[in-house]
Amino acid sequence: MNKKRSEKTIPYLILAILSITFILPLLWVIIASFDANAAQSLKIPLFWTIGNYRKVLADHANLRGFAIGLVISLVQSILVVIIAGLAAYPLSRYELRYRKMFLYTILFMTSLPMTTVMVPVFKLFLSIGLYDSIIGVILFLTATSLPYGIWLMKNYMDGVPIELEEAAKVDGASTITSIRKVIAPLMFPGICVTAIFTFSGSWGNFFVPYILLQTLEKFPASVKLYQFFGNYGMVAYGQLAAYSVLYALPSVILYILSQNYMSKGFNLAGAAKG
Repeated sequence: MNKKRSEKTIPYLILAILSITFILPLLWVIIASFDANAAQSLKIPLFWTIGNYRKVLADHANLRGFAIGLVISLVQSILVVIIAGLAAYPLSRYELRYRKMFLYTILFMTSLPMTTVMVPVFKLFLSIGLYDSIIGVILFLTATSLPYGIWLMKNYMDGVPIELEEAAKVDGASTITSIRKVIAPLMFPGICVTAIFTFSGSWGNFFVPYILLQTLEKFPASVKLYQFFGNYGMVAYGQLAAYSVLYALPSVILYILSQNYMSKGFNLAGAAKG
């Protein structure tokens, strides 16, 4: 009995320790954002205030960083969805000779660390004039997100019955028309999941814009976090926490939406019979 009880208790104890480890930093961020005298330690403020949020939102540089980050993430998401959808179509619908090899190559590229290509990309961007360019950052992030986007879109497209597309072609629809009016509406959850994951990855990316951008006015929100770490170890903890809360909101909202879409299965086999 004691052995069985310990086997049940130990996993829950480990999970509880891990939960506390993750929850404490989140509690510090939330509580410190309302504390005018926030410090490194977690403490309940004597007086709750929204002054940290006011200071963060009153700074035009912060607002510009959020706007630039949204532009980069949104444009990249749209490009990835369109290009990955067009690339996934022949992989899903046609019997290509080297399809399996191409899919394995895509799968390998999804696991390739981004840091391994940053040095040649940095030199390439310097030579072609894309260094310190927001467009260059968008293009690079789009290129690095395409393998995972193609893999996702192909899997979702496989769930759409080909009979529906064939029926549309019998009625005179072209390939582009059938993709736009038949396949895309049916795999809308897959499109949303691809866009959400792409947006989240771009929104939270610090390394790429930090390397490929030089002008402070072009830094997105992920890089602007640096401004709260002053010289000689001075850190504005309250404003840093408030900025972090605001910065995390899009990711939290998109995570909730992604869970909603990912819970929807692709069981469209019956649609072909209707």
